[in-house]
Amino acid sequence: MADLKLTDVGKTYGGKVEVLKNINLDIKTGELIVFVGPSGCGKSTLLRMIAGLEKITGGTLEIDGQVVNDVPPSERGIAMVFQSYALYPHMTVYDNMSFALKIAKKSKEEIDEGVQRAARILQLDQLLDRLPKELSGGQRQRVAIGRAIVRDPKVYLFDEPLSNLDAALRVATRIEIAQLKEAMPNSTMIYVTHDQVEAMTLADKIVVLANKGIAQVGSPLELYETPDNEFVAQFIGSPSMNLLAGEITGPGDETQVTLKGGGMATSAIPTQTADKGRDVNVGIRPEDFTVLEGEGAAIYEGKVDYLEALGEVTLLYFEADSGANPVIAKLPGIHGDLRGRTVKLTADPARVHMFSNGNSMRG
Repeated sequence: MADLKLTDVGKTYGGKVEVLKNINLDIKTGELIVFVGPSGCGKSTLLRMIAGLEKITGGTLEIDGQVVNDVPPSERGIAMVFQSYALYPHMTVYDNMSFALKIAKKSKEEIDEGVQRAARILQLDQLLDRLPKELSGGQRQRVAIGRAIVRDPKVYLFDEPLSNLDAALRVATRIEIAQLKEAMPNSTMIYVTHDQVEAMTLADKIVVLANKGIAQVGSPLELYETPDNEFVAQFIGSPSMNLLAGEITGPGDETQVTLKGGGMATSAIPTQTADKGRDVNVGIRPEDFTVLEGEGAAIYEGKVDYLEALGEVTLLYFEADSGANPVIAKLPGIHGDLRGRTVKLTADPARVHMFSNGNSMRG
């Protein structure tokens, strides 16, 4: 079992520079948790605090009910996989994977059993006699993961392990990590990445970090479909969610939102938050837009300034006011004939998000 609990955890350097504060998080045995956030938000620092490589300057960290703030890294039952493979170049794959067990003075039988087990899980059986220079980048990363597996830790920590791989290898290795998790269902894993595709495809839960704390915790689809705030709404999803300035209006006792840029959002707002005259931001994901053919009430209307034809999808970029982000629509298929044209867009009202003062207005 490997439950982790962080209570009011914080990190300050030199007593002045605060990096993280009030981190409260419960991680259950068998979960794969992904930390994401912008560069400098503290996700790697938080991972290193869990590993014991950075001192916790506030709050407590518990592993299986034991406070481990002052427990050395080697005694926390944790194994870490870094961005750099850090393999010994003069050692074979077998020797790299067995090194930690030799240092721990395990018997030859225990060492061989541990290495062979990890090699089977990671499909390295045929590569045990090779040197690191004879391996691909993906194979080297698997060796680094295998070096962690042989230690049979309570918790696995991954610090951007795929960053050094090219696009094709990233996809292949990401699938291998997902399969690894399925092969070890009782293992707790914490994974740091800046790549939201990795987060969405690997995580049981995603922890979005921002402004020195946690912006939201939830399953990948919870964060995508019901973001708590504008930061999460724009951070999760690619391209980012469109945010359009609007105002709650009538007519009569009814409520709707009129976009200040000339479009009109007709989705109803819950009664308890429907204050007429209130400024709001209307959030619509690019993939939720559809082109409105013929007559009807458009949510947004604008001229297509730029177009990216990707084959599977087409991205439309609309002219924006000075200093404003362009509105983006992501349409399935090829629509090269739309560049330079004025296009009307609509969306399912159920897929339209409303934000006030940066926070979601969900009822």
